[in-house]
Parts: sequence; C-alpha cells; structure tokens
Amino acid sequence: MKLVFSELFSLITKKQERNIRVLMKFFLLLIVMITLYSILFHFLMIFENRQFSWITGLYWTLTVMSTLGFGDITFTTDLGRLFSIFVLLSGVVFLLTMLPFTFIQFFYLPWLEAQSKARAPRRLPEDTAGHVILTNHDPVTMSLVDKLRQYGIQYVIVIKDVQKALELQDQHYKVAVGEFGDPETYRRLKVEDAALVVAHIDDLMNTNIAFTVREISQKVPIAANADLGDSVDILELAGSTYVFQFTKILGQSLARRVLGATTRANVIGSIESLLIAESPAMRTPLVGKTLRESKLRETIGINVVGLWERGQFETPTAKTRINPTTVLLLAGSAEQLKDYDDHFGQYQKHQAPVLVLGGGRVGRATAEVLQERDIDYRIIERNKKLIKDKRYVYGSAADIKTLTRAGIMEAPSIIITTHDDPSNIYLTIYCRRLRPDIQIISRANMERNISKLHTAGADLVMSYASMAANTMLNLLKPDELLMLAEGLNIFRVGVHPTLVGKSLAESQIRKQTGCNIIAVYDQGKMHINPDPAFCFGENNELILIGTGEAERQFFQTHSIMSKTD
Repeated sequence: MKLVFSELFSLITKKQERNIRVLMKFFLLLIVMITLYSILFHFLMIFENRQFSWITGLYWTLTVMSTLGFGDITFTTDLGRLFSIFVLLSGVVFLLTMLPFTFIQFFYLPWLEAQSKARAPRRLPEDTAGHVILTNHDPVTMSLVDKLRQYGIQYVIVIKDVQKALELQDQHYKVAVGEFGDPETYRRLKVEDAALVVAHIDDLMNTNIAFTVREISQKVPIAANADLGDSVDILELAGSTYVFQFTKILGQSLARRVLGATTRANVIGSIESLLIAESPAMRTPLVGKTLRESKLRETIGINVVGLWERGQFETPTAKTRINPTTVLLLAGSAEQLKDYDDHFGQYQKHQAPVLVLGGGRVGRATAEVLQERDIDYRIIERNKKLIKDKRYVYGSAADIKTLTRAGIMEAPSIIITTHDDPSNIYLTIYCRRLRPDIQIISRANMERNISKLHTAGADLVMSYASMAANTMLNLLKPDELLMLAEGLNIFRVGVHPTLVGKSLAESQIRKQTGCNIIAVYDQGKMHINPDPAFCFGENNELILIGTGEAERQFFQTHSIMSKTD
C-alpha cells in the first residue's frame, strides 16, 4: 500500500498542471452527477409514496450507473422508469467509458512511462573509461558499433527518445537516454574519461554537441561530420578535434577508382613510414604477367600485398596473374612508390567522358576530383535546380534516351552516387545490361547492400557507412589499426614467442592465416617488406594486412599456439 501511494504521489507531482486540472474537473463532475441523482431518487420515491434513506439513494445510483442493477429497488411509475433509463445511460458514458479512459490516460500510461524511464539507462558506471560516445542511431553508428565490438572497445549511444532507447537495449546495444545539448548528459556518461565523442547528426546539432562537450572537458577528442563546407571552420571553432566531410570524401574515393585514368600509385593509408597504395594495372607492362614474372620486389623493393579483381579482394601468390581489370594493392616506402610510378605510372586520356549518375554532394565531389585529374565527365541529374553547366545532362538515369544522350555507349566508366540503395541496385543492373564491358562504381549507404550491388554487376562498391566508421576507428588506434576498405585491415601485433628465432619464410603465417607481413618494427626501426630470410627477434612487432577473416584466423592460430606451447 505504501508503494502504491508513493507511485501515485510521484505521478501527481510530475504530471503537467493542465492534465491535473482536467482530471480534477472530471472527478468533480462525477461527484456532482452522483449527488444529484441520489437527491432526485429520494424525491421521486416520495412521489411514489415510498421512503428510503439517503444512503439507499446513493446505493441505488451507483448500482444503476455501473449497470449492476440488482433489482431490489425499482420505480413503479413511468417517470421513475424514465429517470432510471437516463441514469443508466449516463453511467454507461461516464463510468464505463470515460472513467476507464481517464484512468488509462492519467494513471496507467504515466505509470508505464515512468517504469520505462526507470528501466532506460541514463548514466555509465563510475569506473568507465576509454569508451566511445556516439550521438546518433544511423547506419554509420551501427557500422562503427560492429567494429568497436570486434576490437573490444566500449561504447554508448546517446538516444533522446526513451522508447527508441529501450528498443535498442532489447537488441543488446549499449544506450543511454539524454539530450544532446545538455551538459549533464555527458557528465553522466563520463565524457572526461572517454576515448572519443562522435557527432554525426547535422551541422547545427554537431556544433552544439562539440560546444557542450568542450564546456566539460578540454582534452577528450571530438570527431564531427560536416555536410556543408562552410561548417568546417565553425565546427573547429566549437571545439571539434577532427572534422570530416564524409560525403565529399566518398565522392573523392569513388572518382579515384576510375580505371585507366592513371596507373600511378594512389596512397590510401599509412602507418608511420609504411604507405599503402592502389594502382590499376590496365595498360601497363604488368598485364598478363604473374607476380613472380613482374619482379616488382626484386627490382623496386615494393610488395604486392593484395589484389582487387572486380570489387573482390584476393590474397596474391607468386603464381597470381595480373589482368587488365586488376587493381594492385602495394605496400612500401615513399621512395619505393616513387620508383613504381617512374616505371609504370602514366596518365591515360579518355576520349569519352565518365558518367556520374546523381548530382548531389557526392556526385559533385566526384566531379571535382575527375576535373582535377583532367578526366572529362557528364553528370546526369533530374533536379533542374542542381544543373550548373554544360557537363550536366538533365533527365532520369533510368531513361535510355538520357543515358544515350550522355554517352553511355562510349563511356569508359559509370559512377553511381545516389543516396538510395534500391535505386543504385536498379541502375547497376540496367547499366550492366546496356554495357557489359563498362566499369561500374557504385555507392552503398547500408553495408548489407554491398553484396547485392556486386551481384547486380558493380565492379567496385564503396559503403558510406563503412567508410565513415573506418575513419572513426582509425582515430582510436593510430599506428596500430588501419582499415583500408570493407573487410580489409592492417594491424600491429607483437611477435609470438613461438616465432622468435624463425625466419619470415619459416613462420608460414601467410600460408596458415592468409595475412601478409608487410613490415617488422625492430628496436625503433621499421623494416618495410622484409626479406623472407629475415629472422624475428623477441621484441619485434609485426605489421600485417589481411581480410577480417584472415585477421581472426591469425589470432586464433596464435591462441592455439599459446595453449600448446
């Protein structure tokens, strides 16, 4: 009983004044009606020459209004019976309909809401540290959460809506309810001890988040996304440590994947002095040769650590043959990459323009990079407001006449940049049917659609969510973890005791796990692309590259070694 009264008191004190006034008016109306009916009952019974007490009148009124109608007290005149019908109908309306609704609206639902709020977490334990605070629930956040879980990094997602927070909690996500612009939200989430705060909503809210967090802590890193170029400086002034324009970065990455424009090495990542670059093999002397025949390692010292073949990553062997559609993944120093460019780097001038489907922010960023690289292009856009110059073609990309007018039959590549995955899948299938030989590069917003786009015919798919998540994750482990593309990682580990004294060739790491050792860190010096005869020392650190599956296999193999050691 004490608990019931405390709950009711809590509800009354927390409920809005307007609702309380409405509730009080309703109960007052019920009391007036019951009192009036009891008085009328008393006088009507006197009219029928019958006498009852006032308590009996109240008893009769309540039994009739509640439709119980025991029948032990009834009127004998028509007037009395009409009064009984009126009392009965008003009881149905007010007691059986409006009273339950009022109880649910003003008592039960607020109680459920209070219970839900009590169940939704609002703070982190006092000993929490090294965690990531995420301020949105979107594909980027979900992709980043998957990667944080994989590497054992704690996180929390700030959610404004209690019900949404409970839904995510039921799906085993770590969430906390709070307002993005409230300093108390971040204090409860131990922002002073956080490893990173991610602001990925819109430019105005991201600025608010950065400014709010900086009121509490001056040292915690803040990574923010800017939709507009003008917002970059404002976000930095607000306190953001890192400001990214992910749509622009995505557009630039899509443009750099156009085959045949250049065969020079394009750096896509680095760990200290070790550089990772991509280079298309098309129209180079490497086409048709195996890696052993190319002699890249012997002549230049550079190492081919992977191959992209129509969007699929492959771990190379000495017998792997280089095709015109192959994109080489190279690992080496800046000097080695320069030597590679001197031998194989050249620019190719296309006669026909590259087609860009979509003139939004990603499409415009793609066009800027193509223009910088002196590659002609045409942007197909159906929104007249986005048409800027003669390089824009007005119309739908799903219309054969528009595609023909833009030059699809001669174009070397198509870049699909719309923000709608179903549209991208449709356009990929359509363009592949029209031009089986063309290179198709597509954007994916949701990671689950990457494989669908490959199946539809895309040669290369870049995920917005995955790219943004990889960028954030690389901030957390600089020089330790580098995610180059979807499912392709560079990671740094110490030499396992069972490998000490063994040479690179004897370790058979590549054969057993699928990971390539691309550098060894030994006493402050990095040995890039070590010779197969290189022997591992006790304090060496290995830098490896491999797919997510190869990485898991590597750690699993080392775990087995530890148990049998």
